[in-house]
Amino acid sequence: MMTAKNTLRSPKIKQPITPENKCSFCPGTKCCSYLTQSIDTPRNMEDFDLLLWQLAHQNMEAYKDEDGWFLMVLNRCQFLHDDGRCGIYETRPQLCRDYSNDFCEFDAPAEEGFEYYFRNYDELDAYCRKRFKKWDKRFKKWAKGKK
Repeated sequence: MMTAKNTLRSPKIKQPITPENKCSFCPGTKCCSYLTQSIDTPRNMEDFDLLLWQLAHQNMEAYKDEDGWFLMVLNRCQFLHDDGRCGIYETRPQLCRDYSNDFCEFDAPAEEGFEYYFRNYDELDAYCRKRFKKWDKRFKKWAKGKK
């Protein structure tokens, strides 16, 4: 069992933090504020250009961790209450039921495990410019291929 004294996130909490009450102490209930979708590993300029297009949209991020590449949609669950409780707890989807908060983003940010993390279009574009020497010439190459 974790107590408030050994959590860096909530130093003023005096009661023990248990799996049953842990979510109510998490600022913003982070795990219920986004969803992820596995994507194919981007390998070439076309793949990264598609990922760049996806990150051109609001509230989109991408990352790679030990399980592969993912799109992250920053979009809070509509049933999440302000105090971190689930508004449909008894009828919540199976994915939510399977989730364990034994070790979660309250304990350590998920980003600490990311090999690559692109929070926006500009970060991915900068990465692509370093990875591909001809990044800015990709449009001319693709235009020639379509003629």
